Amino acid sequence: MKELMGICDKLCQALQKKTQDILNVICLVSTTKSLIQELRDFGWDSLLQNVRSFCDSRSIDVPDMCSSFSDIIRSRRQKDKVTIKHHYRNDVFNVVIDYQLKELNNRFNEQATELLKLSTALDPKDSFKSFNVEHICSLVEKFYPSDFSGQEKIQLPYELQHYEFDVIKDVNFQNLSTIGELCQKLVLTLPVSSATIERVFSAMKVIKTRLCNKMEDDFLTDYMVVYIEKEIPEKYSSDMIIDDFYSMKQRRAQLQPSSVKVSSLSTR
Repeated sequence: MKELMGICDKLCQALQKKTQDILNVICLVSTTKSLIQELRDFGWDSLLQNVRSFCDSRSIDVPDMCSSFSDIIRSRRQKDKVTIKHHYRNDVFNVVIDYQLKELNNRFNEQATELLKLSTALDPKDSFKSFNVEHICSLVEKFYPSDFSGQEKIQLPYELQHYEFDVIKDVNFQNLSTIGELCQKLVLTLPVSSATIERVFSAMKVIKTRLCNKMEDDFLTDYMVVYIEKEIPEKYSSDMIIDDFYSMKQRRAQLQPSSVKVSSLSTR
């Protein structure tokens, strides 16, 4: 655990810094995985040597690694003899390292890593030195295809060329060092209504409360459209919604329009 924590410490500290360069974090993730894998492949002998040295300096008996490991549960399940070395290396040492590698791979899979690498093309540091039109177009194609129409995707490379040429000369975009600072500058240039934005955030506070914090993005988006654009759901009646519900697939439940229920109750 000491070796693992020492290897992962630099990455943990980098992830806690908001100003950390994305590309630097990706490099740290890659090197951390490589170091942990190297520890798994070649670190057992050095670790065992350190343990022996520690035990000898404190007069602690070190068991023979080739002797049989006495485990009642194991002996009931399998007849093969398991040595002490096999137990501590395969059932403890390797298992702990494999768990750590699995956690890193789950949190930083290939798709997330590629997303972060392509995002570095927007890094404004050193006068937009990392800017890359091809990477930004790949970012759109792979991760945001539904946000751009076919015509917008065709125009995007040419617009990015204008952006690359103009942004370096613009005094408003000079001396930027992070993507966050670039986003703040770009937001100020968007022709949006502040009243509309405030309305959206106010609606989000009403809809996504502490009790509804697990609401997924798709459901939240649909819910907010209905909540904010109230004139849209007013165009649809209950009968239209029921008919659309039936048209999706065959249903066992038979729903009746509210008008039918009211009429039947009045008749009774």
